[in-house]
Amino acid sequence: MTSRQKARKQELSPTAWAVLGLLSFPGERTGYELKKWADSSLRFFYWAPAISQIYAELRRLEGLGLVASSRSGPEEARAKRRYALTGAGRAALADWAADTAEAGPPVLKHGLLLRIWLGHLADPARLRALVAGHQERTRAELACVRAAMAQAGDVGEWAFPLLALRWSERQHLAELELADALLEDLAAVEAARSGPGQGVEDAPTGG
Repeated sequence: MTSRQKARKQELSPTAWAVLGLLSFPGERTGYELKKWADSSLRFFYWAPAISQIYAELRRLEGLGLVASSRSGPEEARAKRRYALTGAGRAALADWAADTAEAGPPVLKHGLLLRIWLGHLADPARLRALVAGHQERTRAELACVRAAMAQAGDVGEWAFPLLALRWSERQHLAELELADALLEDLAAVEAARSGPGQGVEDAPTGG
């Protein structure tokens, strides 16, 4: 890898690599099409960038020579700009994808658990309702994951995206099991706190 290639690699954000990844499959795509695909794939196991982020990265990647674009002809009622990987872009993406040292640990920001952590300030019934709402949303997301899996299963080039979606399916199923266990834990804490002489204990310090 040349020094210039290394500099480019260091400049790229996770959003840029995600956009390059979306463009690594056959065909040219508009920014809007990339957003739709991210919403029906990437968001189930990573995140989906905003449409403004996608267009900003496309312009930047084109400036770096990693992406090329072309405008549609007069046959389309509304002109569209479609993007595709260049040879340099595919090479850079392949190099990044093979570099496992950059994968990093997963980042978990669980809004529900932050509320549970502050449960001593909340009504127990409200906490149970939050968990129930989380379960409902998780089931809805699980249905979306399975729909995406069904679509990906019909396309040979999407074998590896299908593996990621299968992982996401298992993760959502595990999330539902964890929520069931959390409801049991909340019931146990509520029962213990309702006993005589029970109150809020000092916060754990770990030492």
